[in-house]
Amino acid sequence: MRVVIQRVTRSEVYIKETLHDNIARGLVVLLGIESEDTTEDIEWLVHKILQLRIFGDAESKMNLSVQEISGEILVVSQFTLHASTKKGNRPSFIKAAKPETAIPLYQAFLKNIRSTSDLRVAEGIFGADMQLALTNDGPVTIIIDTKQKE
Repeated sequence: MRVVIQRVTRSEVYIKETLHDNIARGLVVLLGIESEDTTEDIEWLVHKILQLRIFGDAESKMNLSVQEISGEILVVSQFTLHASTKKGNRPSFIKAAKPETAIPLYQAFLKNIRSTSDLRVAEGIFGADMQLALTNDGPVTIIIDTKQKE
């Protein structure tokens, strides 16, 4: 699994020009699922996201997690995170999981993050054409890949 995490002051996801869901201060998690991902990837990633200390404390140092600030999380599926641009100019998405694999893992990710925290977790719709509006705070953007645990 590969995620792009953005610390935000607000975010909304629209589908067909209609507001689908939104959050206030917290994290936007763009979630890319590849065919080799497992529930172990979900567990590791959810723990990492919830513990990631990227919010400012009283001294404006990044020492607080989204849980410690009682933030919100917006999860949006994004298969394009597994784009390969190695050959030519048209990205290949061969590593991205097919829907029959990705949808159950996406749902399991949402279930895990909701059951592991008391935070409000908003979501997009898997496979939908979505428009995402956000105000990145900082800006702070973190990329995590469960296959390269850096």
